[in-house]
Amino acid sequence: MTTEAIDHVYYDPWDAELNADPYPMFKRLRDDAPLYYNEPHDFYALSRFDDVNGALVDHRTFSSARGVVLEILKSGMEIPPGTLIFEDPPIHDIHRKLLSRAFTPRKINDLEPKVREFTARCLDPLEGGDRFDFVKNLGAVMPLRVVGMLFGIPEHFQDLVLEDGARRIRTERGGKLDNPDGMPDGELFAEFIDWRIDHPADDLTTELLEAEFEDETGTLRRLHREELLMFMNVINVAGAETTTRLIGWSGKLLSEHPDQRRRLGADRTLLPGAIEEILRYEPPALQAARYVTRDVEYYGHTVPEGSAILTLIGAANRDDQRFGPDAEDFDVSRPPHQHLTFGVGAHYCLGNALARIEGRIALDEVLTRFPDWDVDLENAVFSSSSAVRGWDSMPAHV
Repeated sequence: MTTEAIDHVYYDPWDAELNADPYPMFKRLRDDAPLYYNEPHDFYALSRFDDVNGALVDHRTFSSARGVVLEILKSGMEIPPGTLIFEDPPIHDIHRKLLSRAFTPRKINDLEPKVREFTARCLDPLEGGDRFDFVKNLGAVMPLRVVGMLFGIPEHFQDLVLEDGARRIRTERGGKLDNPDGMPDGELFAEFIDWRIDHPADDLTTELLEAEFEDETGTLRRLHREELLMFMNVINVAGAETTTRLIGWSGKLLSEHPDQRRRLGADRTLLPGAIEEILRYEPPALQAARYVTRDVEYYGHTVPEGSAILTLIGAANRDDQRFGPDAEDFDVSRPPHQHLTFGVGAHYCLGNALARIEGRIALDEVLTRFPDWDVDLENAVFSSSSAVRGWDSMPAHV
C-alpha cells in the first residue's frame, strides 16, 4: 500500500466531474490508499471513519487555526479574530462558550413553532401548483431566517448576508476560491449592531454585546466590535449553508427512492432518522482541512509537520467498517449510528440540533403538501467547492 497517486486512485477536490459523484473514488481511497497524497496540490487525505474521527478529535496535532478550507490553509493568510471554526482551544473554547448560550435546549425548542410557521409561509402559496423548488422556495430562505431569529436581525440584513456569504465560499464548477484572503469580515452587520447598541432586545446580539468573559490572557472584558461582527457572519453563513444543502439533498434523494418517501409520508416518526441518513449519505461539506503540527504516522508512512491534510467526511460516512456492508445504500430506517457530518470533538457543530429541527420540519411540511414529486435534474443547478457541495436549485414536479 502506498500513498502515491496510482492510476485508479486520484482525488482532487476541485475536479468538477469527480465531485459530481465522488463516492466510487472515496471507496477506492478507503480500500487502497487510506493515507493518500496528492502531489500536484500538495495535500494528504484520510478516508476511513476511525482515521477521520481521530484526526478531528486531535486538535493539537490537526489544527484548525490556519483554516479548515484547503485554499485558505494553503494561502497562509492571517485568520481574523472571532472566526470560531478557524480557531483551536483555548481561544476556541472561550468563544464557543459565549455562543453556546444561543443554542440551549430551551432556546432551540422555543424556535420550533417559529420555524414551522415560517416554513408554512414559504410553502402555502405553492400548494395546488405543479412545481416546487426545494432550494429556491425553501432551503435558501428558511435557514437564514431562523438564524436571524436568534440574533434579532431584520430580514433585509439577512438577504445581504446570504448574498455575500454565497459570493465568498462558492466557486465556478471546478474552480478554487478566487480570493481566500477575502474572508467575511462581518461589516454587513455593522449598521445593525450600532443600531442594536441603542435599542437592546431579547436576542443573541444584545446578549453578546453585554456579556463579560475572561479571555485567553485572563482579562475580564466584553467582545470587541470586530469579534462580534465576525461571530455574526460566521454563524449566519454556516447556519444557512448546512441546512440549505440538507433540504436540497432531501428533495433529490427522496425522489430517487419513492418507496422510502411514501414510508415517511405514512409514518412521520421516521423523520428524525431520515434526516440523519440524508446527512450521512450526502454531507454538505465533503471534507475539512487541517494543518499538521507534528510528524504523524499512518499505515507506515509519515505525514510531516507543516502539511495540509483533508479529513474526507464524505468518505468516512460511507465506511463499511463503521456502517456495515450496506453503507453505500440510502435507507431512512437505518439504525442510529454516529456520522461525521457535524464534526466531532471541540468543533462539533454548535447548531446541530437546530439544523436537525429545520430539516425535520421542512420535510414534514413538504410531505404534507406534496406527498409525491419527481425532481427535474436537467434544470437543477449543482454547486460545489472545497467548502460546500449541494444544490442552488432543485426543482420538482409535484
